[in-house]
Amino acid sequence: MLQSFLLTLYHVFLPISLPVIGGILLKRFRNWDTRSLSTFSLYILSPALIFDTLLHAKITWTDVTGTFWFSIINLIALWALAELLSRIFHLGASEKAGLTLVSTFTNCVNYGLPLVLLAFGQLGLDKASVYVIGQMIIVNTVGIFFAARSEFTVKHAILSVFRMPSIYAAAIAIVLRSTGISLPDALDGGITMLAAGYSPVVLAILGAQMLRPRGSADPWQPNVRRAFWTGLVVRLAAAPVLSYLILTALQVEGILFSVLLILASMPTAVNAVILAEQFNASPQFVSRCILWTTAASMIILPVMIVMSS
Repeated sequence: MLQSFLLTLYHVFLPISLPVIGGILLKRFRNWDTRSLSTFSLYILSPALIFDTLLHAKITWTDVTGTFWFSIINLIALWALAELLSRIFHLGASEKAGLTLVSTFTNCVNYGLPLVLLAFGQLGLDKASVYVIGQMIIVNTVGIFFAARSEFTVKHAILSVFRMPSIYAAAIAIVLRSTGISLPDALDGGITMLAAGYSPVVLAILGAQMLRPRGSADPWQPNVRRAFWTGLVVRLAAAPVLSYLILTALQVEGILFSVLLILASMPTAVNAVILAEQFNASPQFVSRCILWTTAASMIILPVMIVMSS
């Protein structure tokens, strides 16, 4: 247990911390405005990552069905829970959108994949790729809908999904993969290079978002405070329990069970703060949930890995 905990700190948290610290320093000493880079990430880097992953990942059909149904049912369950809690605590539209992002989307790419590789080896990583690909598509479609509701009507939120290039990148990649058509090496290499830039960029944005600007208004209004504590409870406690129950009901077993349980119990997704910033879905609340769920995961996840193994 102790050895696994220390290895997780060294192999996962140390690499992740470097771009986060860079973002914090830029915000602190250069007053870095992240909005333009958030736009670049959302419209360029994210589609490149989805396209590259879908085109090259080793996807088998063995575990696709179980992973698909788990992803859909888990998303609906967490969405419903966020909606219910938002009504119970009378959250505003912005906090409601932020709570939905915090509750439903996990950091399964930047943090989850290295952790799964460390804990379960290459076999676990192969099984994780199916879930991660689905999550990347969901975050860049359904996630945009969740975030956009804080500013737009349902109609405009749905339309905003189809204005995002990620959904078209996924469709093109699926067509190329199914037809066996290969991209020219130079073009494929360029897209891979863009995809590789996704993680450090979004982690640097996260670091900047974690640092509260000097002279800013106090963000801890009653609604924001309630949303923050509710988000922590949902992501750290309710999400793992729901995931366990859903996986058990679907009769998922073996290493796939462990991998999906860990990925669904990860801290809040880094790109949730990008969506929150783009669509004014209470980004300060979302970034603080990312910070504290990530910190808590240093203790919770090693325990879950040992128990699920």
